Amino acid sequence: MTDTSALQQAFGKCSALLQQYRAYWQLVPFAWQQLPWHNPALEQKLLSLPEHALAAIDQSPALQQQHFAEHFAGLGQLEQYLSAAAAELPATELKPVPFWLANGIGGRKLAQIAAFAKQLPPSQLPLLEWCAGKGHLGRLLAWQFNRSVTSIEWQQQLCVDGSALATQFHLPQRFVHADVLTAAGSAVLAPQQQVLALHACGQLHIQLLQQAVAAGCQQLNVVPCCYHLIADEHYQPLSLLGRQHDLVLSQHDLKLAVQGQVTAGARVAKLRHTEVQWRLAYQALRADVTGDSSYRPLSSVAKHWFSGEFADFARWAAGQHQLSLPKAPDWQGYLARGTEHAALVRRIELVRHLFRRPLELWLVLDRALYLEQQGYQVQLNAFCDYQVTPRNLLIQATRQAVPA
Repeated sequence: MTDTSALQQAFGKCSALLQQYRAYWQLVPFAWQQLPWHNPALEQKLLSLPEHALAAIDQSPALQQQHFAEHFAGLGQLEQYLSAAAAELPATELKPVPFWLANGIGGRKLAQIAAFAKQLPPSQLPLLEWCAGKGHLGRLLAWQFNRSVTSIEWQQQLCVDGSALATQFHLPQRFVHADVLTAAGSAVLAPQQQVLALHACGQLHIQLLQQAVAAGCQQLNVVPCCYHLIADEHYQPLSLLGRQHDLVLSQHDLKLAVQGQVTAGARVAKLRHTEVQWRLAYQALRADVTGDSSYRPLSSVAKHWFSGEFADFARWAAGQHQLSLPKAPDWQGYLARGTEHAALVRRIELVRHLFRRPLELWLVLDRALYLEQQGYQVQLNAFCDYQVTPRNLLIQATRQAVPA
């Protein structure tokens, strides 16, 4: 995408869509005891859906379109918005990766790295790998293109492990142990660099964009992830258009953009189902004990809790809220109430999830427009299939001139 207006147009359409339907996605499903919208046709649709169909619809854009297009005009045009902001880029030819180099890298991660590498524009600039972990991406690129790579990572042991692998395979990859959120981390950025970030979380990739602009880095290739992991309570848009069309996104709202999953197995899905049921069962118990039916959130907890007993989880949750429970609550009664409430929540979330991709596109376009403002030529692409990773939006930026 080389025409500024195409990015702006896509962002405008995305903003209008999210603003128009914000009552359907900018809410907390657990806080509702009934469907939160006055929309009889949609209510009839949701209540008529059998339980076994909900998960399949939630995971399939085609089924979402089939069931809900008539209720949300414009939602099916999302891919057109993305296409308008995208560029057809020639794929770089890659050598087959030998088994000894791919050893220890999961199949999906390897597929993501290969798809990412194919989109990199030809360059002789030194490579900088941001938030590198063990440097899998940098190691494969150093081998693939015979180019020097600097990999920055804040966990020292990962730097040690990555350095050992680079040495073992005689690759020109060096590690810098530093926190990218500090001045020491930003100090690795330089004008003559091709900077890479594949799935850097929230504040980490925001810091990269801002510091790379300040350093005048020549090329950026960034795939954002985990938009909710930010320093502020609410998202601060980066671009001028983003600030003009600010959706006032909380961290809870931002989590919506990353709730699409393609990897969960049956066991993980069952644990998630149990977690929702138990949290809602506890919510009913807390309301009865306190007389306060308003929703109070609980912090995240390790999934092993949901392989145990509900009573143990409820006591833990009560401790979080500094609440004393009766000696012998009707545990089964509350579980039944949790099950009933969970069926409602799944239907609210089914509608809310229709806006996962529009919200993610809005966030990525805000980043792309910010770079464009700073004198970069920006391209936006889905660099791989959604089934390889749902976080498949790649921002590519090349510095053209210093802005006035």
